[in-house]
Amino acid sequence: MGMPNTFVGTASWTDKTLIDCQRFYPRKTMSAEARLRHYATQFPMVEVDSSYYAMPTPDRTQAWAERTPSSFVFNIKAFRLFTLHQTPVVVLHQDIQQALAPFGRDVFYYRDLPGEIVDELWRRFLLALEPLRASGKLQAVHFQFAPWVKRNRPGRLHVEECVQRMAGYRLAVEFRDETWFRPENAAATLDWERELGLVHVVVDGPQGFANSVPALWEATNPELAILRLHGRNTSSWNVKGLTAASDRFNYDYSDEELSGFVPDIVRLAERVTAMHVVFNNNMEDQGQRNGRALMRLLGDRAVQPEAMS
Repeated sequence: MGMPNTFVGTASWTDKTLIDCQRFYPRKTMSAEARLRHYATQFPMVEVDSSYYAMPTPDRTQAWAERTPSSFVFNIKAFRLFTLHQTPVVVLHQDIQQALAPFGRDVFYYRDLPGEIVDELWRRFLLALEPLRASGKLQAVHFQFAPWVKRNRPGRLHVEECVQRMAGYRLAVEFRDETWFRPENAAATLDWERELGLVHVVVDGPQGFANSVPALWEATNPELAILRLHGRNTSSWNVKGLTAASDRFNYDYSDEELSGFVPDIVRLAERVTAMHVVFNNNMEDQGQRNGRALMRLLGDRAVQPEAMS
């Protein structure tokens, strides 16, 4: 069977409800450093979601690398502007906020920004990722594109621009529009991902919505495959005005549901160097409990966390 190659983890280790529930961390009052160190004793990988909301600094990503064991790995979510989501000006760097002040706007989209500011934001994002890449711990940069990024010429061109901007990095793509994987389009989309070297993200989530995509268990990059689990809470999937992401992804997978994933995970893991399973159901400790349960179900196929040296 070879060495275990399936890394199980969660999306974020800092969600407020996770900390407040006091079931995962030994103490509620732990420092940020202590929380990450504890998380890394439980799981061999994590997806950083905070980088979607605001760019990290190189100092912060350097600290993440230093606070985790040598074999621990990260996936980093791309900054929201690059995935064509609306971006509040207050999350941008102070000097860029000042440069944009004459526009008199509180929110910007990618297309709204002057080219030189777009270039500078890409430069700073890559600079922030460099400590993790240099440590060998950065496995993928995860682009979760906005629901209005459709399978049309503008949508494909923007994805291709992201690939060009991030030459030398491994990109994982998650779409939120059903046009990409309609029956008549799915094969062509997967072939296009292969041509670009993109990591196809298998998505488990609520079905039947325009911003839902089916779970297509395919590998498009021989080095990595990703399964991302959002839960199956149809009642909260598109509710407006939720105060936290944990409200939207409030779902506790049953042992039966988790067991159902195992055969497909095993088959996909056999086709790639590494397989990542990321639990994005993040109400309290749902993702952590489900992750531990899945690791038990996978047995010796699951990569185990390494003790900090």
